[in-house]
Amino acid sequence: MTQAIDATALAADYWSTSIIDIHPGSIKVRGYPIQELIGTIGFPQMIWLMLRGELPEAAQAHLFEAALVASVDHGPHAPSIAISRMATSCGLPLNGAMASALNALDDVHGGAGQQAVELYESIAQLMDAGAAESAAVEQGVDAFIAAHGKYLPGFGHRFHPVDPRATRLLALVDESVLEKTIHGRYAAIARGIEALLKQRKNKPVPMNIDGATAVIYAELGFAPELARGVFCLSRAVGILSHAWEQRGRNERNKGPMPRQMSYRYTGHGERHLP
Repeated sequence: MTQAIDATALAADYWSTSIIDIHPGSIKVRGYPIQELIGTIGFPQMIWLMLRGELPEAAQAHLFEAALVASVDHGPHAPSIAISRMATSCGLPLNGAMASALNALDDVHGGAGQQAVELYESIAQLMDAGAAESAAVEQGVDAFIAAHGKYLPGFGHRFHPVDPRATRLLALVDESVLEKTIHGRYAAIARGIEALLKQRKNKPVPMNIDGATAVIYAELGFAPELARGVFCLSRAVGILSHAWEQRGRNERNKGPMPRQMSYRYTGHGERHLP
């Protein structure tokens, strides 16, 4: 005999969550009444609580916030920022412009932080299996290149000889290691990659913003995919700012180049149907 289905329990289980508990007059986030969080914790702590289930220690939150601040914007030539401006000039509201721009943050533009964490973790696994750090770095880098091509995420920059964001973040990482906020394992792995690239290319290939934030996210225990997720949260601030600025300029249908600049046509010369 078929058992009767408890529709109420079925519906409750269908969207079950450990994140938020809402009842009339009551909102609890990970068990904390929302009124106790409002005005007490900062937004980085709230992000951490939502994603990780517990509040961070103050030193962890400070380092996490530094990574978020560093990634907010990189100018109108960054594809996601340019998309937000073009979308706004085409008449999209702010939420539409933001959605259009955020959708561009995939593997090529926006995915390097996640990929760098994955690279660091693969090297850490080799070390856990008994490989010395230098050997693990070389093996991990070679395996990544074999699987994904010669581009190594998190190192080198087409615009900055030395990325000023990475320099500051790595200084904070070193301070956090001394304060025992983090263990420093992934920072050592990343610097091992820097040393290997310098040796192979006979010139420095410094860590960039993606490599440095990946160190922080890995040290703080974030999963690789969350490294991309929190980058999107950070870059959304720059996207919104540029979209709002563009809104005030009253320009219509702004394309990727000024109208005075022509593109190069590389197709057939003029031809006609028989």
